[in-house]
Amino acid sequence: MSTLSNKIDFAVVLRVKHANPNGDPLNGNRPRTDYNNFGEITDVCLKRKMRDRLQEAGQPIFVQSDDRTTDGFRSLKERAEKTLGDKFGGSQTAALACMEWIDVRAFGQLFAMPNKKKDGNGEAGLSIPIRGPVSIQSAFSLEPVDVTSTQITKSVSAEGDGTKRGSDTMGMKHRVDNGLYVFYGSMNPQLAHRTQFSDEDAEAVKRVLPKLFENDASSARPEGSMEVLKVVWWKHGCKAGQYSSAKVHRSLTVKPDGEIELAALDGLTPEVIAGF
Repeated sequence: MSTLSNKIDFAVVLRVKHANPNGDPLNGNRPRTDYNNFGEITDVCLKRKMRDRLQEAGQPIFVQSDDRTTDGFRSLKERAEKTLGDKFGGSQTAALACMEWIDVRAFGQLFAMPNKKKDGNGEAGLSIPIRGPVSIQSAFSLEPVDVTSTQITKSVSAEGDGTKRGSDTMGMKHRVDNGLYVFYGSMNPQLAHRTQFSDEDAEAVKRVLPKLFENDASSARPEGSMEVLKVVWWKHGCKAGQYSSAKVHRSLTVKPDGEIELAALDGLTPEVIAGF
């Protein structure tokens, strides 16, 4: 299986209605915003959803959600040790991990572990970094978002006659009423050669992007409140790319109603894919 043959850039336009797309645990789980009140969804959050959708599509995933594990392993360490066996921690770790898991081939991974050998100062650490070819930017809203906060009852006492409430009974729930977000990504053939990320892997990512929020419903994100509107896919004609990623991404203009306009780039024709 050959590695990625051409540079790829992509963009995803998504809408949030009455949902908390990415809560900030350091701010009472309010939806993330920057200092100008533009909504934000972190790249880490987006990669989590991509991993989940790839896993549902039958792809082997290393960094699995605790509630979505398919192999029975309870930690990343256990998954790595049991899957790679006695070769885990050796010179073949990176190559074997890339061969085994698509998210390692795509996003990279850092394997950090204690070394079995002792040095003069005690036990030395061993770190095996893998740099992936797929980079994802955080998503930002086109306009400042309004965040609505509602007081809710988190729990009901099961003790006594029910007249006494615990100190944590009442809580807050936060949501973005309406927001249009965009995020961008790129796939680098030079880095793909190192991890053996292939054209088939790129197609697998392409297939899950329109379905990014399917099977992801929760109390904070009710079914239908998160929607991918458009995926724009630019496949360059060479490994180095005909244009910089910045110039390609700037060619996309998103209107307030979610429709898009694409500036012409000579020799580079984008593919526009409707959301699922």
